[in-house]
Amino acid sequence: MELKQAMRVRIRVFVREQGVPEEIELDDEDKRALHLLASFGGSAVGTARIVMRGGQAKIGRMAVLKSHRRKKVGKNLLRRAVITAKKQGARKIYLHAQVAVLGFYESAGFRCVGPVFDEAGIAHRKMVLERTTPEWTKTQRRDRRP
Repeated sequence: MELKQAMRVRIRVFVREQGVPEEIELDDEDKRALHLLASFGGSAVGTARIVMRGGQAKIGRMAVLKSHRRKKVGKNLLRRAVITAKKQGARKIYLHAQVAVLGFYESAGFRCVGPVFDEAGIAHRKMVLERTTPEWTKTQRRDRRP
């Protein structure tokens, strides 16, 4: 059920809004990924996924419906994704960010590594998590309480 809701959000944002071909957006990684949802009024308004490989976590497919952007939905999803990845044993967390939103990820402690590259016809950069903001550290400590 959550995967279907996540797919609906991703299709609206990436396929319809940004023009990414559906066959590129929906891939085999979806079967093994952890999917996170953000809901409002019982409806999914945002999603992100985490793909674990050894001690590395790749956060991806972050999408927030246009009507809910700039309302901290993306920030909360990213925070949850980082915390979840750490709980899954990730020692390194990275993502491929669209160049247009690099600042969003930089404000969360990610830094760019490597050159700009094309992914699904959109300019991206690889980013790695350098630090966790104090706000996220507090949230993580709360999550650890019994």
